[in-house]
Amino acid sequence: MEIREAIYKRRSVRSFLDKEVDDFIISKILEDAMAAPSACNKRPWEFYVIKNKKIQNTLKQKILFCNYNSPLMIVVCGNKDNAFSKDDNDYWIQDASAAIENILLSALSFDLGTCWCGLFPIKRRSEKVRKILELSENIIPLGLIHIGYPKKEIEGRTQYEETKVHYIE
Repeated sequence: MEIREAIYKRRSVRSFLDKEVDDFIISKILEDAMAAPSACNKRPWEFYVIKNKKIQNTLKQKILFCNYNSPLMIVVCGNKDNAFSKDDNDYWIQDASAAIENILLSALSFDLGTCWCGLFPIKRRSEKVRKILELSENIIPLGLIHIGYPKKEIEGRTQYEETKVHYIE
């Protein structure tokens, strides 16, 4: 699949088949995630791969707008101790977001669907996930990604809007 085709075909999927994702595919998706750029190559991301149904159900019940029945969840977090700056600098958000986009595109290359559910900066969401997963204070959950085989294929599309493009010459 060409990159432009993948970009247009990547859509949020909210309905999944009851079919597990192979561990080899998961490892490749994570490898692709870690190929993302990061500020000063600090790579402050942490990935929590959740297959455990009990933990998945707890997350779905406790986190608003995250209640989809995917066979796999990956929670992408930022590790403040590994970030570009430990002070008021939040480059870890951009770094982890780039890794998330790589996850979404990589999953698509394996015919998987995804849905990125935002956690941070809504502190009550990220704190709930931190407690459920028993994460330390330096680990900040940024997003929860549902991954699985989609029940139906969604058509690709562009969302290009000429009015949002501004040339400065």
